[in-house]
Amino acid sequence: MTRLRALVALLVSASAVACGDPDTPDLGRLSVYAASSLTDAFGELEAMFETAHPGTDVSITYAGSQVLRLQIEQGAGADVFASANVEQMRALERADLVEESRVFAHNDLVIIVPEDNPARIESLEDLTHASRLVLGTANAPVGQYARQVLRQAGPTHGEGFEAMVLSRVVSEEPNSRLARAKVELGEADAAIVYRSDAGAADRVRVVPIPAEVNVVADYPIAMVSGTRAGETAQAWIEFVESPQGRSVLARHGFTAP
Repeated sequence: MTRLRALVALLVSASAVACGDPDTPDLGRLSVYAASSLTDAFGELEAMFETAHPGTDVSITYAGSQVLRLQIEQGAGADVFASANVEQMRALERADLVEESRVFAHNDLVIIVPEDNPARIESLEDLTHASRLVLGTANAPVGQYARQVLRQAGPTHGEGFEAMVLSRVVSEEPNSRLARAKVELGEADAAIVYRSDAGAADRVRVVPIPAEVNVVADYPIAMVSGTRAGETAQAWIEFVESPQGRSVLARHGFTAP
């Protein structure tokens, strides 16, 4: 009888652990694919979300949005996708690979230079003086936005401004953080990156881009179609959009939609 009681007690204990606190349920595993510019903000949100939901395991894969889109198209096991632009998300929506998305944050661009600023770049116009400029690739959101800025600056700085600046490009990177790294390592005179990535760097100076030629980058988020973690995915999206989530995003340079 004593052994039977012990066995029953053990089973009840195991059941309690599996069920967890009903106020903070174990939502299981979650795979989030997120634009690399979200690394610092989502890293902080990941820790907060897991603390609020004991036993939940959030795994975040960071890369350029265009790379993540391709991986999802090829069947990668993502549950949530957070993109640095609407274009990549719309392509997945058209293919019915994600549910309806919504914009959860905005970002914009800045110029970064090394702390000693050897090329003496103090403005957007000064990029024509750079010997080594780094941009995102033309198919990466940060690269598309940078080229849009240069086009929009043409009427102010002259018809040949965009072509002149592009002639200074020595490296094109698949995401903003890799472009930033070139400047941090002293391998570039300047780079155009997201404000969120510039704020996370210690070894660079920020040169602002005038608002009238800058761009506002929309960041949409959506649940991946067919996910088996729908409850957890929805909880993550709601957490990102919550006042607490937006406070973290704001601290890392993002603005609310």
